[in-house]
Amino acid sequence: MKRVLAAVLLGFGLTTGAVMANVEDEIRSRIAPVGEVCVEGEDCGEEAASEESASSEPRSGSEVYDAACSACHASGAAGAPVMGESDAWADRIDKGLDTLVDHAINGFKGMPAKGGCSDCSDEEIEVAVEYMVEESE
Repeated sequence: MKRVLAAVLLGFGLTTGAVMANVEDEIRSRIAPVGEVCVEGEDCGEEAASEESASSEPRSGSEVYDAACSACHASGAAGAPVMGESDAWADRIDKGLDTLVDHAINGFKGMPAKGGCSDCSDEEIEVAVEYMVEESE
């Protein structure tokens, strides 16, 4: 009887230990840091990040439009001219492509800088503006 009791207690002890280890792992994953701070001058893996961004090709105008611009320029939200409506774009196109690109990159009235596309390069924004102008003339 003592052996059975000892075996049962040993089984409970092992099970409890495994459960506690699992709970501790869950706690560690919940309180793990979500990011890192990189101080200027330290090697923080920037080389790998710059190699990745350098190897990726810039997106086309239609890809950038679909990913970011269409949120407002498909519906006219916040007064944005709807792509394809030439009347809405006529005055803007008359100001010149350079002005349109500058407004798109830096923001203008209700439009945030880069249309809120923080991962878009200036080149991608320019190509997207050219795409929208071509589709709206």
